[in-house]
Amino acid sequence: MNVDIIAVGKVKETYLTNGIKEYQKRLSPYCNLQIIEVAEQKAPENLSHKEKAQVLEREGSNILRKINSASFVIALCIEGQSLSSEEMADKLNDLMLKGKSHITFIIGGSLGLSDEVKARADFSLSFSRFTFPHQLMRLILMEQIYRWFKIIRGGPYHK
Repeated sequence: MNVDIIAVGKVKETYLTNGIKEYQKRLSPYCNLQIIEVAEQKAPENLSHKEKAQVLEREGSNILRKINSASFVIALCIEGQSLSSEEMADKLNDLMLKGKSHITFIIGGSLGLSDEVKARADFSLSFSRFTFPHQLMRLILMEQIYRWFKIIRGGPYHK
């Protein structure tokens, strides 16, 4: 199984990078994980609607260029479907049983994801109605991917 995480921006905080490295290590027996970073567009604090759309369009264009054409794409966005860890593990397992060997998760920047990226996604997933910093979301996603694989394999981690 190949799993890509396409994420806007770089993670700079040591505690997050340490956690990400730990889950990269834990995931290595289950999948070939690749983290692909795209540049976060500079944006002033008080953006006009037009400026926000331009930032999202530039970030979205960069994201779309990085998606493997054969991949099943899951966009992380607040308006996506909420699933339990067990339900998402079932979904992932079902995708694997149907021959999907490449899955791409997309994490947007501080403004979210462009409509073009959302339209390209095969599935939209919401982790919560809360808003999380996109750098922290990368770590949360990796922990959940690890949990999903453990659930699929019947491992004790999830208990």
